[in-house]
Amino acid sequence: MSDVRLADVNEAGKKVISEIHDIQLYIDGEFVDAESKEQFENVSPFTNEKINQVASGGSADIEKAVKAARKAFEGEWGSLPLKERLSYIYKIADVIDEHIDEIAPLESYDTGLPISQTKKMVARAAQNFRFYAEMVSSRLVGDAYQVDDQFLNYTIHKPVGIAGLITPWNAPFMLETWKIAPALATGNTVILKPAEWSPLTANRLAEIIDKAGLPDGVFNVVHGYGETAGASLVAHEDVELISFTGETKTGSEIMKNGADSLKQFSMELGGKSPIIVFEDADIERAIDACTWGIFSFNGERCTANSRLYVQEDIAEEFIMALKDRVKNIVVGDPMKDDTQVGPLIHTKHYENVKYYLDIAEQEGCQVISGTVPEEYSRGNFVAPTLLLNADTSMKVVQEEVFGPVIAVMTFKEEEEVIKKANDVRYGLAGYVWTKDIQRGHRVAQAVDSGMLWINSQNVRDLRTPFGGSKHSGIGREGGHYAFEFYTEVQIIHVALGDHRIPQFGK
Repeated sequence: MSDVRLADVNEAGKKVISEIHDIQLYIDGEFVDAESKEQFENVSPFTNEKINQVASGGSADIEKAVKAARKAFEGEWGSLPLKERLSYIYKIADVIDEHIDEIAPLESYDTGLPISQTKKMVARAAQNFRFYAEMVSSRLVGDAYQVDDQFLNYTIHKPVGIAGLITPWNAPFMLETWKIAPALATGNTVILKPAEWSPLTANRLAEIIDKAGLPDGVFNVVHGYGETAGASLVAHEDVELISFTGETKTGSEIMKNGADSLKQFSMELGGKSPIIVFEDADIERAIDACTWGIFSFNGERCTANSRLYVQEDIAEEFIMALKDRVKNIVVGDPMKDDTQVGPLIHTKHYENVKYYLDIAEQEGCQVISGTVPEEYSRGNFVAPTLLLNADTSMKVVQEEVFGPVIAVMTFKEEEEVIKKANDVRYGLAGYVWTKDIQRGHRVAQAVDSGMLWINSQNVRDLRTPFGGSKHSGIGREGGHYAFEFYTEVQIIHVALGDHRIPQFGK
């Protein structure tokens, strides 16, 4: 694929469209068709017109990828000195940097995410590789345990083997690199099964990694449907690790299907995260964070603050300000720099979000939405939406909508809002706004969530653990916490002298 520069991307990305070709699988260092020769259609969320055809992988393709990954793991990749392995990781980051201006429009075109946001995501993707190269150099260390003058016991970290990575369609390029970078940096080989709704940048990543010159079989991409390519990857007995980001029900099925081979799982699943705003909060900043947290990424983000709890004394003022924000959010062409909310990823997802809006009205919510310009009627657009008069018992409060929709509720006291915040099955993220720092810590620690921000929107620190509690996931990735998943700890016991050994049968 030729380079595509942002300056060339205008009139709904015509330059991008002209440079896109059909997508193959990437197995053992080569771009190949699926064994079945089957393909599926990739569709633009902005126009619902065909973008291209994508090879549809199945069990035979997964088998090929596993054999290639195993050969690389037991061969050239597995025997590389650490310094040489990490030089490849740095090289991937360098090549991503060379193509940022090309990858961002591809991501926007394929997903509907505004280009002002995808440019930042792609830049962070390169950082993910550099970060993990540095982490492996400095933090992948063992422990030593001396037992008087009799033993020295020490631990080492070993790569586990083949990592199966199943990634989502919201911010796909960045989220793929979150998994690929630590998997490769720690010495594993990788089979990536990207979401079928967003294949463009996964294919571009395969081209980038191919350009970086990794040994054949180290990195493989098998496009396809979850029930074929994904299920085959999960069930394969020679794949030791499965890292999955996606919907909770799917995550549960994946764990069931991989149980027979005793795989290790890392699961980042659904969310229904609360944002709690106390009466002493900095109102303007809290409104900024609230609107960004639910309406950025088109509302298609796992950590979105989709439940707002605002203290009664400031509720009227806060909700009025939210109404004004919703009316003024720019909904439109994802390729335009001023667009803040673009189309949802796919018509199926669009219909699902619209279903929840219908349910909200039936449950008694007042549904207040922004506007979608008539010229964008072909796209999967849902305008930013407030659900007023919501309460905890409602379906739209309990279930993940995964769109630009926020349920608005009020509370009187701290104890009450903690109870309400915890009264869902999810526990991924949370946000607390207050100038009382003691209360901030108190409430943060009382909310059942894997991550919580006080007086902040979702600012990611790569050094910290990422993951959820309850039905929002299992395990933690990020920082050195990823080593617990992507490496096996081995303990070596060394006798320093002739310690006593019981003599049976002598």
